[in-house]
Amino acid sequence: MQQVFNKYINYLQAERNVSPYTVRNYTTDLLDFFQFLKGKEIDSLKEVDRYVLRDYLSHLVEKGLVKASIARKLSAIRSFYRYLLREKIIEINPVATTASPKLDRRLPSFLTREEINRLLEAPDLSTPQGQRDRALLELLYASGLRVSELVSLNLEQVNLDTSEIRVWGKGSKERVVLMGKPAARALTSYLNQGRPQLLGKKGSRVLFLNRYGGRLVERGVQRILEKYTAIAGIGRRVHPHMLRHTFATHLLDGGADLRVVQELLGHASLSSTQIYTHVSKSQARKVYLSAHPMAQEKDNELEE
Repeated sequence: MQQVFNKYINYLQAERNVSPYTVRNYTTDLLDFFQFLKGKEIDSLKEVDRYVLRDYLSHLVEKGLVKASIARKLSAIRSFYRYLLREKIIEINPVATTASPKLDRRLPSFLTREEINRLLEAPDLSTPQGQRDRALLELLYASGLRVSELVSLNLEQVNLDTSEIRVWGKGSKERVVLMGKPAARALTSYLNQGRPQLLGKKGSRVLFLNRYGGRLVERGVQRILEKYTAIAGIGRRVHPHMLRHTFATHLLDGGADLRVVQELLGHASLSSTQIYTHVSKSQARKVYLSAHPMAQEKDNELEE
């Protein structure tokens, strides 16, 4: 089982070219599944059938896992068994008839315009780290980049003359993202001043550097956001993906076409982008109920 698992992980990295984040999640989820099989004294992957899978799902529910976590683990197992079928290690895929738990679709959280402005103004531009952080925050909001895409950027991917950045997203799909003038100015300032100070005498093509001159990692971006969220007085947790949500929501609020937003986000399916239309409608309803005089009048009548 371990040998097959190792080959599968190599397949994900070499042939599928999936992100390190996905490899890490699949590894964790599959090892958890193997541990369950060991407890059931199941020594061969061929012994796994839909009843074993149902027992495993029940086991996860008893452990208190939420539906999203269970669905993710089942997705990892499903991908693994597709590989086993492809390699003719098994003849029947037991996961094919096992349905994922139906998820409660939550609307993505996003920052208001006032909150995003406070966040962008928070870094101290007199320091190289502050210049880097301002450029980083401006770029996340202006482009809708995933944090994994942001930290993997190199200098040659950025074109300040056209305000474009070439990125490789999920599945190694290339796309071009755009940035506005504030982001371009912040990035120019960082490249001319902050980055050379962080780099020192080292040679590197990495765009966003840590304080030691190495590549900034995803966890570092999260710590940066936590720092400036506190400085800006935003009373909730802000994660990097929330800036991506904010980018999409503000674009649609401004009248952008849904398919344009889909292309900028790098979504393979339009359905992934459509959730932001629900966010915009929800926000529009809140604004209407709080601002329209007739809506307020009806609320007052109900109170009376």
